[in-house]
Amino acid sequence: MRFVTKKIHSLLDYPVAIALILLPFLIGLGNSGPLAIYISVSTGVAAFVLTLLTDHQLGIYPLISYRLHLIVDFLVAIVFITVPFILSFEGLDAYYYWINGAAVLLVVSLNKPEIVD
Repeated sequence: MRFVTKKIHSLLDYPVAIALILLPFLIGLGNSGPLAIYISVSTGVAAFVLTLLTDHQLGIYPLISYRLHLIVDFLVAIVFITVPFILSFEGLDAYYYWINGAAVLLVVSLNKPEIVD
């Protein structure tokens, strides 16, 4: 059932990073406080840099292993799921982080293991 290949994951990375940067402004995030915006934007910038540095098809400077990239994605998902509780985000702010966190967990869990020859 694991079908998210390294190539599929690499194709998702840049659009997701850009969405994390732009969506907070487009959907009006921040009713719970400015951190709701800043966390998403800074995570988007970090995700963009991580993608540039990952050893996969769309990485420009492959300094970070794909395995480490997946570990970082998993940790970001956990942070996104817990941050609404920790910072008392409500409404759209909370749902935004819960949905994004769940989506990242899903992608990471559906990652197809690499077969090494």
